[in-house]
Amino acid sequence: MLSPIIYHLLLVVVAAYAFLHGRADERLAAAICVVATLATRLVLSPLASRYSGVEMGVLIVDLLTLAGFTLIALRTDRFWPLWVAGLQLTTMVAHLLKAVQLELLPYAYATAARFWVYPIFLIIVVGTWRSHHRARRESRTRTA
Repeated sequence: MLSPIIYHLLLVVVAAYAFLHGRADERLAAAICVVATLATRLVLSPLASRYSGVEMGVLIVDLLTLAGFTLIALRTDRFWPLWVAGLQLTTMVAHLLKAVQLELLPYAYATAARFWVYPIFLIIVVGTWRSHHRARRESRTRTA
């Protein structure tokens, strides 16, 4: 996994890009990522016992994040939110695996619970880029 500094830097870059160039869907997805990151920091277990059992606080944050991404996917006419919601659902599987297999190593559980955020960031950036270029193309067509 990438260091927390790199993760937070990526989060800031993705959110800034989405807020500057995205439509409502991209901005909302980026805001969900920011809020979920902050909420996760608040609910994590103490370092000594972190990820040794099911992280109920993180599970709840991830479930609410899944709900947010799913709502975006249900109301938009774009395809990328389906991928984001699907990857967040995959994140939920990490919690299920830990609940079923309590012997799962804390590092493996933590990695599985955090891995899919990076492809989610990439999809938000690509969705924002496509939306921005589509809007520019449409505005040029209207003015011509």
